[in-house]
Amino acid sequence: MGKSKEPEKPSTAWQGTYGDMITLMLCFFVMLYNPTEVDVTQLATITQSLQMNETESTTGGMSLSAGRLSDLGNTINALPAIEKGKSLGLAKKKAVSLFAPDVKSNRITVTSDERGLVITLASDSFFEEGSAELNIDETRETLLRLSDFFKSPELKNRRYRIEGHTDDVPVDPDGKFLSNWELSAARAMNVLHYMADFGVSESRFSIAGYADTRPKFSNNTAEGRAYNRRVDIIILDEGHF
Repeated sequence: MGKSKEPEKPSTAWQGTYGDMITLMLCFFVMLYNPTEVDVTQLATITQSLQMNETESTTGGMSLSAGRLSDLGNTINALPAIEKGKSLGLAKKKAVSLFAPDVKSNRITVTSDERGLVITLASDSFFEEGSAELNIDETRETLLRLSDFFKSPELKNRRYRIEGHTDDVPVDPDGKFLSNWELSAARAMNVLHYMADFGVSESRFSIAGYADTRPKFSNNTAEGRAYNRRVDIIILDEGHF
């Protein structure tokens, strides 16, 4: 009796087609993705979604459980509107270019966080110690650039918030302000009033004074306290209106 013929091994030709399809899908999503459309938190979420644990199996095709990328579509659908994302990206590029002299002199820093695009004014460059009066002679050109920036078409229909911050050193008891709360709020308000004098719409702004409750650095050093004395002008992300 002859030996029975062994079954042929399954063809693996489909793996090439499958690999091509996955590559094309990845390229499609990369083309859709524009880094100017997301804030820092959303970018971190997408990055984490795309990372795969090295110990996980990459053979695929056999598991019925949800994959690591199962929520990627929902993440992409939750991104801000394309036009608003592009306008904020252009605004950041313009700010970096426009305020280059001020960044170089440490008067201004341009960053972004979960709130939106943040333009930080170093209080020691704009105000005298313990005062909310703007040092116009020293900072006039910078303040004019700020006013022009917030009237630019890249920021059409955007909302803003000006936040005043101080260090933890108490105010002069014989001075104008009862505490750092009043001082921080007054500094934010005076920045807004100055820009309004040059045509910036006050109706698109809100102000807040945080005193020393939101330090960026430790107040234990003179350098840290200097960084904490600041006014943040924020181009708000939609979720922080």
